[in-house]
Amino acid sequence: MSVSTTLEAVSDARTAAKSVSAPAGRLRYRIWSVVLAAELLVLYAPTVQWLFDRWTLSVWHNAHGLLIPPVVAYFAYHELKPLRGLPRTASPWGFAWLIPALFLHALDAGMHTQLLSAAAMVLAVPGLSLLLLGVERTRAIAFPLAFLAFALPIPLAFTEQIHWQLRQLTTAATAVAIPWFGIPVFVEGTTVHLANGALQIGDACSGFSTLYAAAAVACLTAYTTSSSRRRVLVLLSAAPIAILSNMVRVAGLIMLVVWQGNGILDTFLHPLSGMLTFALALPVIFWLGSDSQEGARP
Repeated sequence: MSVSTTLEAVSDARTAAKSVSAPAGRLRYRIWSVVLAAELLVLYAPTVQWLFDRWTLSVWHNAHGLLIPPVVAYFAYHELKPLRGLPRTASPWGFAWLIPALFLHALDAGMHTQLLSAAAMVLAVPGLSLLLLGVERTRAIAFPLAFLAFALPIPLAFTEQIHWQLRQLTTAATAVAIPWFGIPVFVEGTTVHLANGALQIGDACSGFSTLYAAAAVACLTAYTTSSSRRRVLVLLSAAPIAILSNMVRVAGLIMLVVWQGNGILDTFLHPLSGMLTFALALPVIFWLGSDSQEGARP
């Protein structure tokens, strides 16, 4: 599947969309829409598979991304539902999104990063919306389309410093909290020394995955909240809640190591503790935005 073939299908779909007022035009529009969707599905199938593999790699790496597409589809459906009566028109501004997206995909075909192609896929969706749904409908689903960006993994090269700072913060908090339970600790860098061994607070335990997921949930909660004050509260509290949840998880793991030995880290309890951070942080964020149900979006 080539980029030029996809562009031709997009152009044909746009031409068909211009005449949807007539039955024959509507039929052509639907046919070309199906053809375009099929071509894009083939074009981006390897990228979708790569994204799925990253989402399901472990609880430490972008696990929240698996939920982003269905959430986007849900909100897009509910935003478009009241606009069913609007005439369906095509906007040429869609090419301003689609052409750069296809260029990025072609560039990634030579570089084989898959990340550029994933970004291109997210960039292409607003362009397709403008071409097939028009400006008004695209404006109505602007937030769901933007929310798709949270499905993209962030390369470690861009987050290495954040990981390091989170590791140091978690280590320092652990060194303060653990002695409250009568457990002596000594901290060296991001290593916690205990009586029965030492534990390294690595990138997986930095809490960045929880922080990324909390940021996504905070944006979604702020979108569904009618109160401006609640929106600000949710957005500002997401990072502290995520970081605190990860500190609780790490402190709990250290106490388990003290009581049960280092072998506890090789059991299901280690990845399960990663899920615990989501179980602690995300409901709190939802709760902070829950007082503004009246007038909230569906």
